[in-house]
Amino acid sequence: MLLQKSILGVEAMSASDYKVKDMGLAEAGKLKIYWAEKHMPVLMLLRKKYGEEKPFKGLRVSAVLHVTKETAVLMKAIKDAGAEDVVLAASNPLSTQDDVAAALVEYGIRVYAWRGQSSEEYYWCIRKAAENEPDIILDDGGDFHALIHKEYPKLASKMIGGTEETTTGVIRLRALERDGLLKYPVIAVNNAYTKHLFDNRYGTGQSTFDGILRATNVLIAGKVVVVAGYGWVGRGIAMRARGLGARRVIVTEVDPIRALEAVFDGFEVMPMIEAAKVGDIFVTATGDKAVIRKEHFEVMKDGAILANAGHFNVEIWIPDLEELAVSKRVIRPNVTEYILRDGRSLYLLAEGRLVNLVAAEGHPSEVMDMSFANQFLAVKYLNDNRGRLPPRVLNPPREIDERIARLKLESMGIEIDRLTPEQERYLKSWQLGT
Repeated sequence: MLLQKSILGVEAMSASDYKVKDMGLAEAGKLKIYWAEKHMPVLMLLRKKYGEEKPFKGLRVSAVLHVTKETAVLMKAIKDAGAEDVVLAASNPLSTQDDVAAALVEYGIRVYAWRGQSSEEYYWCIRKAAENEPDIILDDGGDFHALIHKEYPKLASKMIGGTEETTTGVIRLRALERDGLLKYPVIAVNNAYTKHLFDNRYGTGQSTFDGILRATNVLIAGKVVVVAGYGWVGRGIAMRARGLGARRVIVTEVDPIRALEAVFDGFEVMPMIEAAKVGDIFVTATGDKAVIRKEHFEVMKDGAILANAGHFNVEIWIPDLEELAVSKRVIRPNVTEYILRDGRSLYLLAEGRLVNLVAAEGHPSEVMDMSFANQFLAVKYLNDNRGRLPPRVLNPPREIDERIARLKLESMGIEIDRLTPEQERYLKSWQLGT
């Protein structure tokens, strides 16, 4: 049962201003957020600096992101920087950390999120974030951007802009732009080097196996791991599978350049129909639908484990799995056994949703430090340049990337060289050569 109640000390907060699972979980959530803050030095530096300057004064900001302890640090930073009203809804029905959601309400952030939402509840929460009439929105996956363009076109026309956190969302927004329908500028945070090179590769690589291991407790060493897709996420998953001792790591791809890269990185490459016959653990990371489907399920080993690291639960095509199965049952938290007609069992993790967020806690705070520093500075960039940016999908400015990288290095106690004036002149000149 969902609980709604006002919290003493939260200014101007009423029962309709939020909806979370249980406000009694707030103290546990505060401890999680405290832990994240201790491991997110870049975002905390930005929070301190702009908490004094208040560059977001008067802004209304709504976000549809995974409601985790790391997201909480970002939301607190945006509010501390002067945002007038901050609303947060979940970008996945199963990824919300209910204790974190409750803690954020006590901090004065309007949260509409709880773990285990139905599809109707999920979109109801996103609509609550839209009804805030935000000046700037933050999204992860593109559902918020799509809903605003479909259902709130007048709001879209007057917004300053938005951001997008992940590959899937950027793909959807580029389609919206290509159709000539995008109404405001969107910073593709996913395209920042300090996001995709680290979050997608190291964060997802580690957290995906964290989710698989928490759900199954199987031994990775000696297994055959199949990774569908060799983008930055797939690279990280394949790397971690190898590091955990997988006997074979097989990559499936549709892009010939990425497939060639996987070969040169030392992985086997083959079509999914061949990999399906030998794999023990399958992980999808493509952003597309039906990557693993009926013909693949039909040839898999008894006991194969299926996990998804892509944003939506469409990569492992569950309708085909349901059709082939004679029965199914949940045998462990986040593990559903599908028994097929010939007696084989296939094990689907986390209902086919993001295994790292459903079965574990998502990315480590240290890597989300950079991703969410990008989100914070993208909001500032949009606000600083309001009215001057075209309604397009834009990459983050290089100077933001470099600033975050330098701050991260400094927080790790690492120094790097700087160009001398003479070196700078040489690199800018066409006259000097051999």
